[in-house]
Amino acid sequence: MACFFRRRIAAKLACTLQQSEDAFIPALSAVPVFKKQLTADFKLSIGTLRMSGIIPSCGDIQLQTESLATRLKRDSVVEDISAGRGVINFKVNRKLLVQKVLESFGKEEDDQFGLNSELLHTLKRGTTLVEYSSPNIAKKFHAGHLRSTIIGNFIANLKQCLGNNVIRMNYLGDWGMQFGLLGAGFGKFGCQEKLKQNPLQHLFEVYVQVNKDAEQNEEMMQAARDFFRQLEQHDSEALSLWQQFREITVDEYQRVYKRLGVHFDIYSGESFHQHQAQEVVQKLQSQGLLKTSEKGTGVVDLSTTKDMSSVSTVLRSDGTTLYITRDLAAAIDRKEKYHFDEMIYVTDKSQANHFHQLFHILLAMGHSWADRCEHVPFGLVRGMKTRRGEVVFLEDVLDEARARMLHNMNQSKTTKEMDNPEDTAEKVGISALIVQDFKGPRESDYTFDWDRMLQAQGDTGVFLQYTHARLHSLIQRHEGVGGVLFDPSLLLEQTSITVLQHLLRYDEVIYQSAKDLQPKHLVNFLLKLCHLIASAHRELPVKGSSRDVAQARLQLFSGTRSVLANGMKILGITPVDQM
Repeated sequence: MACFFRRRIAAKLACTLQQSEDAFIPALSAVPVFKKQLTADFKLSIGTLRMSGIIPSCGDIQLQTESLATRLKRDSVVEDISAGRGVINFKVNRKLLVQKVLESFGKEEDDQFGLNSELLHTLKRGTTLVEYSSPNIAKKFHAGHLRSTIIGNFIANLKQCLGNNVIRMNYLGDWGMQFGLLGAGFGKFGCQEKLKQNPLQHLFEVYVQVNKDAEQNEEMMQAARDFFRQLEQHDSEALSLWQQFREITVDEYQRVYKRLGVHFDIYSGESFHQHQAQEVVQKLQSQGLLKTSEKGTGVVDLSTTKDMSSVSTVLRSDGTTLYITRDLAAAIDRKEKYHFDEMIYVTDKSQANHFHQLFHILLAMGHSWADRCEHVPFGLVRGMKTRRGEVVFLEDVLDEARARMLHNMNQSKTTKEMDNPEDTAEKVGISALIVQDFKGPRESDYTFDWDRMLQAQGDTGVFLQYTHARLHSLIQRHEGVGGVLFDPSLLLEQTSITVLQHLLRYDEVIYQSAKDLQPKHLVNFLLKLCHLIASAHRELPVKGSSRDVAQARLQLFSGTRSVLANGMKILGITPVDQM
């Protein structure tokens, strides 16, 4: 696989330039492939060598490229070396390329393809805490939380496959003034019977009513403030009602998470840190960081000149805590409990300033580990509508995706008979949602499009699933023909070489994803793989071929199916075997 060839090329360079092999690994990369176009397998960036001081940074870069290319000798592994514009191209022995890439498939460590690369060994390992999803208690799972949930799940999956100890945390919005409003509102508009029948719908209706009432009625606003103060003072009646709201909501959420194939190790929440939030306030005071504003609120001065031109409010004038105060307490508590090496918060980009302030205050308090905390922002989704109009709740989106997918499957002539078509439609519909979301830059807003999302052709989640199901069916039909033993010389057609060249890039794609936490690299790699497989499927038939040729081709298709399935699982997609 890629690491074998990269290491051999690095050894050649190390010998010629009298450097360590490891110095050349970052400068070597697999060449992206284009259909029907012959390309080299690896390229060496001369610019990277100049930046790292391995070759002089002055002088003509093209002359340096050509000079080094002529000094490098071909051998049984590297059969051609040529100079390009600022790069040296390496073509490896074709038979060896087939053998090395495909020999790992069919063994128990199928799912480890590309993950033992020396490129990935340069990444830091350790304990990663990922906080994602984080919806608000007593509200239905809003479609707006979908992005946090699936992006956070991707990051957790990615870190786990790289060997990190991953802690998946759902930090629920289960404290704050909205519970003052809800508690006071439930006393006036709530009904325990309705709460039992349709819990989240009833709480949603109460919340809408009380907000309307509070806009015109100062008494209701005061009742809300009083209820929240009772919560902060642990009044048993207020706490009992709050506990009921929390349990009902978590049960409902877990049902939605199960549909998405998402799980959490820990359900935490703001309420867990109310005591500690007061301790944080005291610590800020003792460190001389807490100031009192003209409005009587407690603030921390974030300005570089310490002139209060930029402040973060951490305490209301009535002494109750805010979201950021509880976030400070939560971060400190997590470091003490879980000893994380990095903590990642996945929320929309509108919260960038909140996290800037959070990390700034933690550092000011002397917590140097705040440098290893990261906010991963994402853009908004526009135009998310169902047939019934504007969508609010995620379950409506999942139901619609399943229904539309089931309809498309019923209309298709290629759909196979299956035991549970609804389950398949659900999995494929969710794949379509995830791929549409992940194709572009994570920070960008995008417009939701049902028709484009559910197309069987083109760059969609449906296309990924269709390709996987087709490969699974092909391998199953020829069970007993394939095997680990195959003749690499029977896979030298350009179609199969192009697929293998693309697989050489897998570790680089995982590496890039780990560096910037963007799912688009992996999605676009898998979509291109599917297009290359479609060509190979047409041009390299298994049926009607001699046993030896069939065996070799099945090894190619089995290997690509394995990489496709592993990549889909990292994205949070469950591969289906039939469609």
